[in-house]
Amino acid sequence: MSGPLQLAGRAGDLQGIKADVAIAYRLRGDTGIVGPVGAPLAARLLEVAREDRFHGRPGKLHLWHLPGEDGTGFRRLLLLGLGSREDLTLERYRRELGDAFVEADRLGATSVAVPLLAGEGLPFEPGAAARALAEGLVLGTYRFDRYRSEPRPGRRHLKQVLVAAGGSPVRQVDAGLARGETLANATNFARDLVNEPAGVLTPARMAEIAQEAARTAGIDITVLGPDEMRSMGMGGILGIAQGSQQPPRLIHLVYRPATRPARRIALVGKGLTFDSGGLSLKTADGMETMKCDMAGAASVLATLCALPEFGPAVEVHGVMGMAENMPGGAAIRPGDVVKIMNGKTVEVRNTDAEGRVVLADCLSFVSRLDGVDTAIDLATLTGACVVALGPMACGVMGNDRPLVDEILRAAEAAGEAMWPLPLYSEYREHIRSDIADIKNTGIRWGGAITAALFLQEFVREGLRWAHLDIAGPAFGEKEYSYLGKGGSGVGVRTLLHMLTTPA
Repeated sequence: MSGPLQLAGRAGDLQGIKADVAIAYRLRGDTGIVGPVGAPLAARLLEVAREDRFHGRPGKLHLWHLPGEDGTGFRRLLLLGLGSREDLTLERYRRELGDAFVEADRLGATSVAVPLLAGEGLPFEPGAAARALAEGLVLGTYRFDRYRSEPRPGRRHLKQVLVAAGGSPVRQVDAGLARGETLANATNFARDLVNEPAGVLTPARMAEIAQEAARTAGIDITVLGPDEMRSMGMGGILGIAQGSQQPPRLIHLVYRPATRPARRIALVGKGLTFDSGGLSLKTADGMETMKCDMAGAASVLATLCALPEFGPAVEVHGVMGMAENMPGGAAIRPGDVVKIMNGKTVEVRNTDAEGRVVLADCLSFVSRLDGVDTAIDLATLTGACVVALGPMACGVMGNDRPLVDEILRAAEAAGEAMWPLPLYSEYREHIRSDIADIKNTGIRWGGAITAALFLQEFVREGLRWAHLDIAGPAFGEKEYSYLGKGGSGVGVRTLLHMLTTPA
């Protein structure tokens, strides 16, 4: 990444702003140029689009060099296609803008002017459009280049983005830009963590990063090591970690509001810094991206550390179970039994179904926290969920339908794909053990559901709980606009939207 970015609204039209490059929009099928561009410039752009047969197909870019005597404050303009008006969503706006900003940076622009797609006759409210614009910019130009000798196109040059607000209140636009930038920066923090090599980001190092981040954000943190976990009876996380030379950690973060909290929520993140499968060893291909198995914990940390910037009247606990699953000489064996913090015993039939065993202790831990009435866990848990929903969507399950619906509404507003899956109690028989209270694997079919039913065993009676299986979108293996290759930071924007948006 380059240095600090200035992102600000400006009253009036695009043609009145001075910048290296401008961006304008073309909607397919529309007779004009949308947004506060300025009548003379809009007429000339429409003429150029017709001459060059630029119809506004989504994601298409057309670079136009302006004549020097036309009175605009820029010499180059990228015309961006956004598709048809009826198909235009905030997510498409966010996604296509991300690509346009990358192209502007590739052109060497240090400043970009862009109109806000909001106002009279336009589809979006100013604050929401500004938020989506900022997210598209910050998420779309993100690159993880720490280990590269030459950075890839992203944001190397870009320092300033000025947004033509037209008739929209600049204060409202600036507030939307600030919110979007904070949401995206938090997401990118999670992406950085997921993209780190597992040899660097061990459980102990994750605890150090969490302590540094918590200190900066001004939230409380407690880190438990193996001795403390042993004294608390956390046989699940200790059992999974025992084959590794890297000792586990349980990280407990707390955000407390300045006023009396309206509710108390716990976020729980699966934190397997590397998952070899243990003695139930994965294939070589299956291990290639297993540094991402701590994506749930990364999203929990990023969410907690962003909360003070919003100041919601909600007390939020973040619990992260950090461990490494390796096939060492002391590794847990298929058929071994571990005892979880809540007293239940688990027969470990497959050591590659380790995440749910770690989460069992984490959920037992949050079940004992005073006053916590809601728990949400995020985990790269099952390939079965990827089979069901593909690589872009999270599965959402839980014991409280209103909570599941609340998460789905927040996900839709945030632009993250999530879909509900059922928890059929009849499937509980597939994880019944002959020698322990429960076993950690069931039949092949409905694997995402039986995994969630396993987790439910460690949620105390009366605790509202939802489980987000993020195995699909947590780590991208192909470029998809701002959801590029590598860690996605999935869940951060949904959780922050849910926790910081007034009901």
